[in-house]
Amino acid sequence: MDWPLAKTSRRFALNWTYLGAIARGVSPIDLQGLALRNLADARQYAREYGYDVDQPGVTDYLLRIQQEAVGFVRSQFLDPAQQSLIPPEVANPSDPLALLLLASRGSHRVDPLRLWACTLLKVMHGLFYIDNNLKLRHFETIRQQVFAGLDEVLHEQAGHSYLRDGLLELPLVHVERKRNKGRHSILLKLLQKPEYVAADIHDHLGLRLTLQTRVECLLALELLRRAHLVSASNLEVSRTRNTLVDLDAAKQVFTRWRALLERSPGYPQALLQRMDEELTALAPQPQRRDNPHSAAEFHSLQLTVRKMIQLPPEGPQVRATPSPPPEGVKQTWGGPASACEAGSEAGCRFFFAYEIQLLDAASLAQSQQGAASHEAYKQRQVEAARRRVFGPQLLAWLQHASAPA
Repeated sequence: MDWPLAKTSRRFALNWTYLGAIARGVSPIDLQGLALRNLADARQYAREYGYDVDQPGVTDYLLRIQQEAVGFVRSQFLDPAQQSLIPPEVANPSDPLALLLLASRGSHRVDPLRLWACTLLKVMHGLFYIDNNLKLRHFETIRQQVFAGLDEVLHEQAGHSYLRDGLLELPLVHVERKRNKGRHSILLKLLQKPEYVAADIHDHLGLRLTLQTRVECLLALELLRRAHLVSASNLEVSRTRNTLVDLDAAKQVFTRWRALLERSPGYPQALLQRMDEELTALAPQPQRRDNPHSAAEFHSLQLTVRKMIQLPPEGPQVRATPSPPPEGVKQTWGGPASACEAGSEAGCRFFFAYEIQLLDAASLAQSQQGAASHEAYKQRQVEAARRRVFGPQLLAWLQHASAPA
């Protein structure tokens, strides 16, 4: 059958730049532009992405997300004197599809409108992911189930915290529960990850336990293993990070002192401190560095644990994000997962990853100052995300536009 074809000399044209990005697996955050031809093309692109602007409420939702992206870029990536440099066509478009067309302008020259439109779309892409993430939609249920098991071994008594099971009670120097990452904190982390929105954020929830010595950290790990809160079968092993203790050296020290530990009356804190000193003399702390934003001075044993979550069989769920997609918006989180029934999330089962971090008191003290401090860590994240979102062309343009006359 003969199909009518458009009369054009470009039927066999190839967009090598965009096709190369698709075929090579380039992250959308690293693209320098889109390849849309006109408004109808932009409308179809948005519909297949998941947002049909002909449906009620969709345009308002997209404009709201666009304004959130503008606020995020201004507050996180721009100095006060630079915040007015976002062009009004990008900062306040009357039609969200206009951003797609601006991002598709020719890339043969430095075009501030294209660069700023791309920047806003990259941030909006992350916000769409957050709004349509199944796990974030049920965060309160997840939080309750994750901490239910941990609370069975964590105890408070007379203002002090302990890790306790039927065999051992370990005094804790500090307990920190990470109960939820804020919306923009999640976005910032996504923006500097290689996979961008495809990557899971593993520290939405977490537990950091600080004990006096590294030997006690190993005892705490064993206690968590006995309680089956940590096991070889529920770890994401590729994310295990140990910069706290040399296990071979620790085994040697522990074997040497174990009999004396067992005979000690009361809690053998002095002996554990002596063992830690011997461990320090025997072997330095490991120096594996997989997170480019972590300082060399920061030492911990970090585990990513998978917890099986079961949603209630029925009833409303608490949303974790303040911007739910409106009526008519095509959800982008796919079909039923795990034991979910088609068309319903009720009773769904899925794995959720959370972090457990163990460190000794000396490492905690180091983490609160200098390059290892949390503030310094967050600033390195912001700078990495800024460089990636803006790209070299917009960074150069900003430097020129901000220079004194």
